Amino acid sequence: MPKPLLCPPEVLTQDLTGKVYVVTGGNSGIGLVTVGQLAKQGAHVVLACRRPEQGERARAELLAAGAARGTIQVLPLDLASLASVRAFAATCTAAHPRLAGLVNNAGVMNTPAGKTRDGFETQLGTNHLGHFLLTELLLEALRAGAPSRVVNVSSCFHDQAQGREGRIDFDDLHFERRPYDGWTAYAQSKLANVLHARQLARRLEGSGITAV
Repeated sequence: MPKPLLCPPEVLTQDLTGKVYVVTGGNSGIGLVTVGQLAKQGAHVVLACRRPEQGERARAELLAAGAARGTIQVLPLDLASLASVRAFAATCTAAHPRLAGLVNNAGVMNTPAGKTRDGFETQLGTNHLGHFLLTELLLEALRAGAPSRVVNVSSCFHDQAQGREGRIDFDDLHFERRPYDGWTAYAQSKLANVLHARQLARRLEGSGITAV
């Protein structure tokens, strides 16, 4: 059986006091665990989510558990709306001009056919394009906070998703000509996350920002 790839234990005890991190979709799942761990290590964490009331509940639960040494701030962010992304970035950078990290975690999976507010296919628009814009808008703050990091949470489904091959159809990104398939759209969006991180790593080499 393959040995799990785990980070060195000392990473999870490093003092992050004074550092600010943004976690999208921080109200549940991987995002919630990430917010909790960063706060446990003393960071200030901006919990970004589409439903602020759920974010506030998650924040209260984490703080009630008593493990957090840091602080948690909830800000609204709807990745399916570029206007919302721009508003979040403006609010966040005004309050936090230096960022230690951005975790692009939020996402949707195998949704029915649909479009974002800006007319993009729902999964590509939410999982990739919203995060792409967010990252660009936060780059100045990430440079100011360097050494810093951008983490794109992808999936093994970037390769194969329930038998559908992961590939980006640049001639029909939004399923306007081909039949829509939820898993095909998901695989496309997750592959875009991987390629985005790889391109960022090349473009930002030497800047103090690590992209993975």
